[in-house]
Amino acid sequence: MTDLFREELGAQLIQARAELSAALSAGDDDGVDAYRGRIASLLRIAARHGIELPHTPDEEEDEDD
Repeated sequence: MTDLFREELGAQLIQARAELSAALSAGDDDGVDAYRGRIASLLRIAARHGIELPHTPDEEEDEDD
């Protein structure tokens, strides 16, 4: 179950990064904020469950936290 959960979180993280990239390209500030928050949330969920996902330090914190 943990491996499946790790895979799902990883897939969602990849999708959120792709959406963030699209929002940045489109100049969609609301989308950028939303996907940065989504990425930070996914990383927090992973950490709570002892799952390490590759990420950069700036992805760890949502500016609205």
